[in-house]
Amino acid sequence: MSEFRGEACRVAVIGGGPAGLMAAEVLAQGGAGVDVYDAMPSVGRKFLMAGKSGLNLTHVEDFAAFVSRYGAQSGWVRPWLEDFGAGALREWARGLGVATFVGSSGRVFPAEMKAAPLLRAWLHRLRAAGVRFHMRHRWLGWEADGELAFATPLGLRKVGAGATVLALGGGSWAKLGSDGAWLPWLLSRGVAVAPLRPANCGFDVGWSDHFREKFAGQPVKSVVATFAGRSRQGEFVVTDNGVEGSLIYAFSASLRDAIEADGDAKLLLDLAPGKTLERLTTEIAHPRGSRSMASHLQSRAGVSGVKAGLLRECAAKETYADPARLAAAIKSLPLRLVAPRPLDEAISSAGGVTREALDEHLMLRELPGVFCAGEMLDWEAPTGGYLLTACFASGYAAGRGVLNWLQPKRSSSAAN
Repeated sequence: MSEFRGEACRVAVIGGGPAGLMAAEVLAQGGAGVDVYDAMPSVGRKFLMAGKSGLNLTHVEDFAAFVSRYGAQSGWVRPWLEDFGAGALREWARGLGVATFVGSSGRVFPAEMKAAPLLRAWLHRLRAAGVRFHMRHRWLGWEADGELAFATPLGLRKVGAGATVLALGGGSWAKLGSDGAWLPWLLSRGVAVAPLRPANCGFDVGWSDHFREKFAGQPVKSVVATFAGRSRQGEFVVTDNGVEGSLIYAFSASLRDAIEADGDAKLLLDLAPGKTLERLTTEIAHPRGSRSMASHLQSRAGVSGVKAGLLRECAAKETYADPARLAAAIKSLPLRLVAPRPLDEAISSAGGVTREALDEHLMLRELPGVFCAGEMLDWEAPTGGYLLTACFASGYAAGRGVLNWLQPKRSSSAAN
């Protein structure tokens, strides 16, 4: 394909995370000149941080189940995943020389586990394809003449572009670049944006001082959590303020929404998932003689340490006098959550540019030639590779959308 002519005909990709870099790759492969701008000193900072303990790139499961992870927005996300889903993402990584493997529960990781080797190989390929990178360029919106404005170490810089891809992230982890600072620039142009809210986040509980001092930082393992008719087994961590961890994140969207609607949410915990209620009741009713209740519960119910602490914290004192009530509390302990942790502490964010604000190619209806991708869009997903997959897929969709939109210009340029 022919290249665009002139600097103003290049495509500006603002944001150097997975969505922005994928859009840049699609554009470069399609023959467009691409400039990537990012406010940070280097690209992919949140991506690298997410991969510190092992980069969960995507997930292997039935496609319908995979799509369902995106909840109310699954219908919007589905076409992106059909074009660039888990299989395509693994094949893409292989093309960079990065093998992947399927770990526990279907999670997919690079063979080396880390994000850095993949990112290095990717940036090398992008630069070889002609993509130019501009670091420490913080986007400030548009000038009156439509040029993009950037704050740089050398002062204000204005840039013309044939098209623009915004991939600026959500509002979590501001220190890594996802600070939501882009909202006013889009709102001022009439773009519909849903408020940013924490997703995959921890929650405040309001522990007693005794419980906090004794158990903060400890993991709670092998429990089943239930909320709104959905149950899942896993583990979480007690924090100074409340709870966090993979099991909590799995319910975070519905818990957050319930707290917003009702003021709190009760997550039910089964502290002894290996025992039925009937068996547990029988075990607890067994005479304990001179043994303490703590020793009795440890030997008969397998409840000790932080689990015993949770039971004391959340169950009424009189519950301990009745084996049936105590067994019921162990099997369905209500943990009252009062607030999600602040947005900047969340792994990801919900809210952002709404589906209605974009056409089917992810172009803003109010701003022709401006496309959006990644976490700044109004969708959310649980951890487990789903977040990253949709970020990559939306960047792929936006890149293709730009090429489609610019095709008449490309044909005209070639004719001239």
